[in-house]
Amino acid sequence: MPRKYLIFLSLSGLVVALDQIAKIAVQLTFRLGESRVIIPDFFNLSYIHNPGAAFGLLSKTPPAFRIPFFILIPLIAFVCIIFIFRRLTGEQMTLITSLALILGGALGNFIDRIRFGYVIDFFDLHWFDRYHWPAFNVADMAICAGVGILIYLTLFTSEKESA
Repeated sequence: MPRKYLIFLSLSGLVVALDQIAKIAVQLTFRLGESRVIIPDFFNLSYIHNPGAAFGLLSKTPPAFRIPFFILIPLIAFVCIIFIFRRLTGEQMTLITSLALILGGALGNFIDRIRFGYVIDFFDLHWFDRYHWPAFNVADMAICAGVGILIYLTLFTSEKESA
């Protein structure tokens, strides 16, 4: 198997595994809505069901729209990621890494949507009681990291490298 496929599949698989293991651990040790302080006034672990997209976007839309939408969009994204990945050379490791992170994160959340109809979130960042970031999970972090790498490649590297 070519190195680019090995790295792509290993990294995306690792993201899915870490995400699902973390979600299972939260489900087994927390009650829904329970929150435990890790760093006072900054970081909690909280068990939350998120029927929407990242950070709760579209969570209030009717289920007749929301459920098919959140099944269809990841499938389209998977096809696009695989299409782009197949065109990459083995030397474009940073781009391969970013796509693997995005795919792994998307798959982790997609598994939740298929199994439960919602995504399990648990990282809860806040600044005292003034500012509160919406809860997120390992898959969300991988997606954000992958997109961040893509943005960096687009803005700060040559066209050939970020192809």
